[in-house]
Amino acid sequence: MPPRDPMTALTEAFTSLLFGRTESTRLPVRTSTGQAQAVYLPTAAPGLGDSGVIIGREVYSGKGYIYDPFQLYGQQLPAPHWLVLGESGNGKSALEKTYVLRQLRFRDRQVVVLDAQGEDGVGEWNLIAQQLGITPIRLDPMAALDDDVRLNPLDPAITTTGQLALLRTIIEVALGRPLDERSGFALKVAHAYVNQTMVDRQPILTDIVERLRHPMPEAADAMNVALEDVRAWGLDVALVLDRLVDGDLRGMFDGPTTVGIDLDAPLIVFDLSHIDRNSIAMPILMAIVGIWLEHTWIRPDRRKRIFLVEEAWHIINSPSVAQLFQRLLKFGRRLGLSFVAVVHHLSDVVDGAAAKEAAAILKMASTRTVYAQKTDEARSTGQVLGLPRWAVEIIPTLTPGMAVWDVNGNVQVVKHLVTEAERPLVFTDRAMTESSVSRASEEPEGVDDLLEAETEARVMSFEKRQGVG
Repeated sequence: MPPRDPMTALTEAFTSLLFGRTESTRLPVRTSTGQAQAVYLPTAAPGLGDSGVIIGREVYSGKGYIYDPFQLYGQQLPAPHWLVLGESGNGKSALEKTYVLRQLRFRDRQVVVLDAQGEDGVGEWNLIAQQLGITPIRLDPMAALDDDVRLNPLDPAITTTGQLALLRTIIEVALGRPLDERSGFALKVAHAYVNQTMVDRQPILTDIVERLRHPMPEAADAMNVALEDVRAWGLDVALVLDRLVDGDLRGMFDGPTTVGIDLDAPLIVFDLSHIDRNSIAMPILMAIVGIWLEHTWIRPDRRKRIFLVEEAWHIINSPSVAQLFQRLLKFGRRLGLSFVAVVHHLSDVVDGAAAKEAAAILKMASTRTVYAQKTDEARSTGQVLGLPRWAVEIIPTLTPGMAVWDVNGNVQVVKHLVTEAERPLVFTDRAMTESSVSRASEEPEGVDDLLEAETEARVMSFEKRQGVG
């Protein structure tokens, strides 16, 4: 530092004596925001952008939390599929319903829900369907006997390859083991004969069962075996399919597909609430509905589709069904499909019979939302999903309506917001959870108007950019 001028030093001393000490003027420092950001430490990770559906608020920063797999796909998300975890009563159902309602405000969205939860004799999505003027597709063995809804596994809309794969899956789920080669051959020749000869109407399962019981001589000649051998090979297959024709699942899948199912409706709800969730019927239903949708609903028409499955462990915990849905996820991703799986406990699937298939499906889910769990369950969930330690520690302390969101490594704690307009449609289990609903839905006055206005603005802005309407 150069020596100071004596006159300058004397002047400063005299001025300080008269007016007190003065601060010297400092020259401004020019820098970049990247370097200066260390001065103002962040309190939360950056959000996911401002395009999409409003979920709620980030707990630590107070910012609005916006999520949309279709907007994030290819940029922040390698896949648009979503896994929702958590124990009952913590807000999973409310999140799913508000998410769907808000997605449907965009005109290029379409949603299918497999509703396995029941209340008052109907599925829990019944109120939302009624509000939108939609009649749920209720799969009920007793109602189906009165010519109600049917889905035909042999519907001509499904390719012959898809039909055969679906028949094999139904049989393998029911048997609890892979189909052996001889039984597979008997099924293949019966299916081929039925498809070749039934030209005046839709083939149905009764036709397959009849042909398995009475195989044609050509089938035996092709393999150079006795006709009785072919009949014996197909016996177990016939007995399984007979359950869908004359057994406890009769009426739902043993006839032509019901005319009038509107596959162009914005919301399609399959009500499975009358099916025993712990019986073998549920994974069979999941397989049939999933493949039927794959071949009749998913189309290259630029619509964004959401396939939401309640009680999804019926899919992920069955090797055969999981393999079918794994293919559906891979195929649907190219056509704008977001698969949403709702599961209570991750241990239900990762420790089950389909651990390998479950791991593959979980890997496809780039978004994971975890509601409150017990400490041990949270620890194992965090280990499987690769959550950071702080997130694992906070999961057991979460209150209803709050969840840890992991969107391809962007981890946040989010408070879900429900508007007054949505509340009567979302909270359908008031008799059991009145107090927890009140706690989960308490929000400052005005949040309904703010959320509604911002949602409407985002819809209009998005559609203007996309040229919709």
